[in-house]
Amino acid sequence: MTSTFIKLPNRLSIIARQMLNLKDINLKMSQRASFSSVNNMDEEVLFDAVGSARIISLNRVKALNSLNLNMVEKIMSSMQTWVAPGSNVSMIIIKGSGEKAFCAGGDIKAATEEGKKDPSSLKSTHFFRREYMLNHLIGTCPLPYVALIDGITMGGGVGLSVHAPFRVATEKTLFAMPETAIGLFPDVGGSHFLSRLEGSIGLYLALTGCRLKGEDVHRAGIASHYITHENGLYERMQADLLTLSNPTRDSINELLDSFHKQSCTKSPYSLAPHLPKINEVFSLPTLEQIYAALESDDSEWSSKTLNTLKKMSPTSMKITMEQLKRGKTMNLAECLKMELRMCRTIMLNKDFNEDNNGTTKAR
Repeated sequence: MTSTFIKLPNRLSIIARQMLNLKDINLKMSQRASFSSVNNMDEEVLFDAVGSARIISLNRVKALNSLNLNMVEKIMSSMQTWVAPGSNVSMIIIKGSGEKAFCAGGDIKAATEEGKKDPSSLKSTHFFRREYMLNHLIGTCPLPYVALIDGITMGGGVGLSVHAPFRVATEKTLFAMPETAIGLFPDVGGSHFLSRLEGSIGLYLALTGCRLKGEDVHRAGIASHYITHENGLYERMQADLLTLSNPTRDSINELLDSFHKQSCTKSPYSLAPHLPKINEVFSLPTLEQIYAALESDDSEWSSKTLNTLKKMSPTSMKITMEQLKRGKTMNLAECLKMELRMCRTIMLNKDFNEDNNGTTKAR
């Protein structure tokens, strides 16, 4: 079959390499930290203490708990206090308020507005810088950190959870990294965790923005556990978690494992029929070859996947492929530094600013 794919300009590959090689930007975390218990339901993030456990509740229910700079600063400040020497905190739990979302993404409206005013300004990437610092703190947190991803979990919400040792999905969980659709790239450490998923699933999820639901989030390796709401299992798990007298990673894992085993079903993995083709096609070294492979295959899955890719930003997809390739050999800190450099440059990209012209508020 003759390929109808129009070869993407070589300059896109050049742009991708240039973005990844810009001068390093320091991501050292500031040490200022203070913690105060918050009970005001008007607050965007709530903090509660139950014994030696600390609970973070994202509380922008109408905005699907999308993450803004104020929330980032408050969470980071509190966590720095909890992990400091002399603290009696033994465990951190993060969850979303409301029935629909853990966190639907990062609220990038302010960032895009700054980028339109002055793309070269550091203000345009300040939100991303602070967000990535929080992602790093979560990924290196010495305390057990449990993310209850019960509901929509995308973009910035993934950054608040995926780098933690415990990531609990439910039947309400909806995962996606949709950044290539808005001229961005899968950030918040996407270069680290996506590149480490089995086979070529990571690149497939990154390029297509494919949504995973419920138990599939665990099967793909995004969640560490799957616990259902049926028979009150999810609620009992939360209660038992808070009654652990001395929560350690081993005791928490043992508890979550017990509920996970009661929750698992024999329902089919949605990606299972397509895994051979995903691994074959998305292991190809260039975007042009991926397009050609999909065009030469007459299956319904290949046709749908090709149509999805055609809706994405070509520049973003080129960048994403190089990003994951490099991220596979980098640690989390190195990946986040690379992504911050990329952010500073992508603010100059018209795909990003056009796709975020008053329509996209979260990612």
